[in-house]
Amino acid sequence: MTVYHEIFEVIKARKAAFDKGEAPEKSYTCYLFEKGVDKICKKVGEEASETIIAAKNGDNDELMNEINDLLYHIMVLAVNQGLEWTDVEKVLDERNEKIGNLKEFHQTDKNT
Repeated sequence: MTVYHEIFEVIKARKAAFDKGEAPEKSYTCYLFEKGVDKICKKVGEEASETIIAAKNGDNDELMNEINDLLYHIMVLAVNQGLEWTDVEKVLDERNEKIGNLKEFHQTDKNT
């Protein structure tokens, strides 16, 4: 089991506890579930922006931290929406099997 699967399972356990009214005290994950999808999406957006800034600043130490923050919040969103991490991985596996999947870009003549 990868660390991502382990973290995802902890998030699922937090969601189950939250749904039963048994949320651990001071659990940030349960706080996010309490606030709902809008708050979770806001955090995903914030972490994505912080990831971009770290990359643009060339700070790889900060970038690694921001990528992990982003992945965590994406996992919380996935659990909140009823997805399994294996389902997300399955889509990535399917995309990985495609060879030469670069989309052709259509050029438009803006002068006509």
